[in-house]
Amino acid sequence: MLEIIFHDEHLVAINKPHGLLVHRSPIAADASEFAVQILRDQLGQRVYPAHRLDRKTGGVLLFALSPEMNSLMQSKFENRQVGKSYLAIVRGYLPEIDEINYPLTNENGLTQDAVTHYERLATSELPVAFGKHPTSRYSLVKLLPETGRQHQLRKHMAHIFHPIIGDRPHGCNKQNKLWLEKWQMNSMLLHAESLRFEHPFTKEKIEIEAGLQGEFLRVKKILGWAN
Repeated sequence: MLEIIFHDEHLVAINKPHGLLVHRSPIAADASEFAVQILRDQLGQRVYPAHRLDRKTGGVLLFALSPEMNSLMQSKFENRQVGKSYLAIVRGYLPEIDEINYPLTNENGLTQDAVTHYERLATSELPVAFGKHPTSRYSLVKLLPETGRQHQLRKHMAHIFHPIIGDRPHGCNKQNKLWLEKWQMNSMLLHAESLRFEHPFTKEKIEIEAGLQGEFLRVKKILGWAN
């Protein structure tokens, strides 16, 4: 059963587990479960994903319950009328607040503008040697993408040399190996925290929030971020 965090006659949102594909994909032939099918069976009706989340990303995933609503919501996402907030745990200490403005090239070779704002929420230093450093440093960061390019947050954090822990292939393989061997942690620590938008039908201001999941909470505890 998927955790439903918002539901009305037009829309439904779930807290997507890390590792669950949104829908069937030829590049993930190993997968046998998909959010679209699970939610369809859970609700007993067709659902239409209004946006995308990477397989490894957890958090708010929004579905429309009709083709008409799906078209309206996709238009909102395309026209930057949906506010999106993510949480991530990354390597190193970031500045307290900044913007990444770095164009990205998509799978079709098209280069597009891409902007991410971020705010550092917490830092941690573990007494674990890493490379030439006697300790390992990490930041908890809130990411606010202004654009919605494929793998934007993952690529932007790698671009500024603060990759997301557990990210492959954009992250740091040595850090990922450290977390796997020392703490048996193999998840990507990127969580879609919230969506904010005006409801296309009711015109209400909607804010949907998803709580952090098990592995993210476990890593926060390891890093000394209890809350």
